[in-house]
Amino acid sequence: MGSQRIEPDGIAPPAANYAHAVLSDHTGRILHTSGVVPIAPDGSVPAGVADQAAVVWSSISAILAEASMGPADIVSVVTYVVVGEDLGSVMTARDVALEGNLVASTLVYVPNLAQPAWKVEVAVVAVA
Repeated sequence: MGSQRIEPDGIAPPAANYAHAVLSDHTGRILHTSGVVPIAPDGSVPAGVADQAAVVWSSISAILAEASMGPADIVSVVTYVVVGEDLGSVMTARDVALEGNLVASTLVYVPNLAQPAWKVEVAVVAVA
């Protein structure tokens, strides 16, 4: 049992550092997060998108740890980024946090998020 990337022949390779699909063959636990937003533990929201992405992934790491999981257990990521923000820094934060684990990943540009100060929001699914 475990998770494996699905990369069929006959379709274009992924456009970035992700897997087209991940097949999980588990009878274990599945963790679904809500959209994790860039609010630091002290209640502040960093101004820049790179710092916001770091806060988001730090929070995701804490959620995973509380569930006795880690980056290798993540199978899917959905990232929402406000249009006009630096996508490269958001993707770098994701790649660092995933520690080389290629997951099914969706990126959505949005005009804004629920709070005007927020520039990035991430939801993950993890299986252990």
